[in-house]
Amino acid sequence: MKKVIIFLFAFTLLSFTIHKYYIALTEIQYREDTRSIQMIMNVFMDDIEVAINNDYNVDLQLDTKNELKNTDAYFFKYLKEHFKLTVNNKNVEYKFIGKEYDGNIVYFYLEIENISMPSSIQIENDILVKYFPDQQNLIKATIKNKRKSLFLSKKNDKGLLNF
Repeated sequence: MKKVIIFLFAFTLLSFTIHKYYIALTEIQYREDTRSIQMIMNVFMDDIEVAINNDYNVDLQLDTKNELKNTDAYFFKYLKEHFKLTVNNKNVEYKFIGKEYDGNIVYFYLEIENISMPSSIQIENDILVKYFPDQQNLIKATIKNKRKSLFLSKKNDKGLLNF
């Protein structure tokens, strides 16, 4: 009888699937002292690896001894295609400063130099939604102590922040 109860309990637990959350966060901040927009984006390492491996037919092997030497170039290429900004109604290009691994998260550091105080930032962000339809991309921006945020998704991958 004890085995039957354990079996039923285990079966019930296994019947429910574990839901994985798909969310990435991008923090945007304007620095008056350097006239720059600095951004930190974090994504789950395994998700970005799936997207890049599939899109560019590579095997990144992130955070291993076999990681590709030009991983940063793939990251930057992917970001440029899937994360676009318009500041004060002008398309802008950002620099890829670098990346950092922390557990199962990848942090990307991006910067737009020599830019005047933003009164509006339009964001187009469809990172990971091709492979993870439930992906949500949260944007938090701080300009002159004003904080604004957006939730972008597969159905709505563009947003405008006015300051």
